[in-house]
Amino acid sequence: MLTIKEVADLAGVSKATVSRVINNSGYVSPQTRLKIESIMKQYNYLPSASAVNLSRQETSTVGVVVPEIGNRFYADVVHGITEMADQMNLSLVFFSTSNSPEQEEKAIRTLRQQQVRGIILGPSVDYMRSSIGRSIHSELKALSVPIIVVDRMFENMEWDAVVYENFQSSYRAALELHKAGNRRLAILAGDLSLLIGRERFEGFRCGAEALGLTIREEDILQGNFRMDRAYELSKQMLTRGDLPDAIYCCNNLSTLGFLKAANECGIKIGEDIALLGNDRIEEVDFLGIGVSWIYRDTCQMGRVAMRMLDERVKKPDKCKTISVIPFQVELNGSEKKRSL
Repeated sequence: MLTIKEVADLAGVSKATVSRVINNSGYVSPQTRLKIESIMKQYNYLPSASAVNLSRQETSTVGVVVPEIGNRFYADVVHGITEMADQMNLSLVFFSTSNSPEQEEKAIRTLRQQQVRGIILGPSVDYMRSSIGRSIHSELKALSVPIIVVDRMFENMEWDAVVYENFQSSYRAALELHKAGNRRLAILAGDLSLLIGRERFEGFRCGAEALGLTIREEDILQGNFRMDRAYELSKQMLTRGDLPDAIYCCNNLSTLGFLKAANECGIKIGEDIALLGNDRIEEVDFLGIGVSWIYRDTCQMGRVAMRMLDERVKKPDKCKTISVIPFQVELNGSEKKRSL
């Protein structure tokens, strides 16, 4: 006799969708309902007690998995998620993976045991570019719950996501630095094994090329979105002499690493070198340095992710949705180099 999982596999849907048909509860599209009912009739499927009760076992708990909760960006995303979860009377269970795929896989297995309602996820790796990434991807698919990816989308992804204009914001960064009078541009890039890292790098490079500029090889600092690596690379550049006119830092921690190195080297931002950072850091604004930013509403990313998860729970068969959070520009003076 077929199991509910086998019915779901034959119909190409989740077990929860089959359960909604059995219990006549929740939304299922007419086409999908007809397909499931036909399969059950064809194979003379009789639902077990567990199948009848499956839809009633849904919990009010949502799993949230992020790479680094200590990063202000993810802290703000979590704030937005929490805000919406409170309004929806949902509970949250958090995991911070420290950008470790092994920790991420462990978190996913724990969530599988807890039968969560859904997961909001910031991947630590590109799932399609490593063996452990593919293993995590398989674990997630086996959960058969709604998944919303935040920020770190990957190629050929099947889940809903809320993302940022990575290419467009970095393209605009090149234009703003050039408009401010800078001609030799440098970039403190992020992790190119991640799609967001590649998109930001390509956006800045294409923006420079559109202006007739070529970024020198020595002015490409290959970071990994972390402060310690950004600091190390920045100090090497700032102590070699022959500085570029301006540098674009691809995320908030890269900007912090650069600012730390500049302070130690006696380099004045907006005088000796221009700076434009992606992802605003409010604490830096308090220091009165006048750093210029390209940024997004990170709390809004969390709110949108939570709403998307709720909608996916209610409408499991709707088309995949990608929600894009637009960038904003705030110029506070550091985009100009006064000695030009």
